Amino acid sequence: MSTGESDASLDDIAARMRTPGNRTVVFTGAGMSTDSGLTDFRSKDGLWGKVDPMELATSQAMRNNYDAFHRFYSIRFEQMGRARPNAGHAIVADWEARGLVSCLITQNIDGLHAAAGSKKIYELHGSVDRVLCMDCGAPYTQAAFIAKTPCGTCGGRLRPDVVLFGESLPGDAMDSSWRASESAGVFIVLGSSLNVSPANQFPAIARNAGALVAICNRDATQMDYIASYRTHEGISEFLANLDACLGN
Repeated sequence: MSTGESDASLDDIAARMRTPGNRTVVFTGAGMSTDSGLTDFRSKDGLWGKVDPMELATSQAMRNNYDAFHRFYSIRFEQMGRARPNAGHAIVADWEARGLVSCLITQNIDGLHAAAGSKKIYELHGSVDRVLCMDCGAPYTQAAFIAKTPCGTCGGRLRPDVVLFGESLPGDAMDSSWRASESAGVFIVLGSSLNVSPANQFPAIARNAGALVAICNRDATQMDYIASYRTHEGISEFLANLDACLGN
C-alpha cells in the first residue's frame, strides 16, 4: 500500500514500463540496502547519526588522520562483506534482464546491485570492491587495504575507490546518468533522501523530460513534489507489488 497522496498507481507505472520503446531508470540510495543489514545514512537511526562524516569520510581525513580513516573503512569493508543482495536487488536485476529497466544509477558503494546480477550500473560514489593507491592510482585488493600494505609502485597509502566528502563525482558516471535521466519514460527512486546535489537533480531532469517519477523512501524527500507516485513502505515490498503488476 502506498502512504500519502499519489497521482499515479502501481498499474500506471507498470503500464508505462511495459510500453514499447520506454526507458525505465532506477536510482538507488542507502535505503536500498537496509534489508541486507546495512545501515543507511541520514535517517534518525542512520550511520551519520553515530559518526561524524566530516571527521572520517573526507579527503582531508584520509590525508591527515589516516589511522581513523583506515579504521572506519576497514569496519565498513567488513560490514559490506557480510551483506548479501536482498529481494529488492534481485527484482531490479530481473527487470533489467527482461528488458524492463534500461540502467541503474546508484549512490551506493556496497556492490550489491552487481552481486544480484544488474549489469548496466552507473556508480556515482564508486565501490568498496575497488582499492587503489591514493598517490599513483595503482589498483589493489581490500585485503591489502585492511593490512595497510604500502603501494609497491610508489610507497603510497591505499584507499577505497569511493567518492569522499570534498571530492568530485566521477564525470563519466555523471554524464551517463544525466543522459539516462533525460531519456527516461519512468524514473524510480529507491531509498534515497535526495539531499545530495547534483545527483538529486536527476529525478527533476527526468520529470522535465516527461517521465513518470516514483519515489519509495522511508522518510519524505525534498523531491516528493515532482513525483507522480510516493510511498514510505519498505522497498522490497514496493518492488514486489510493482513486480506483481508487471506480470511475467
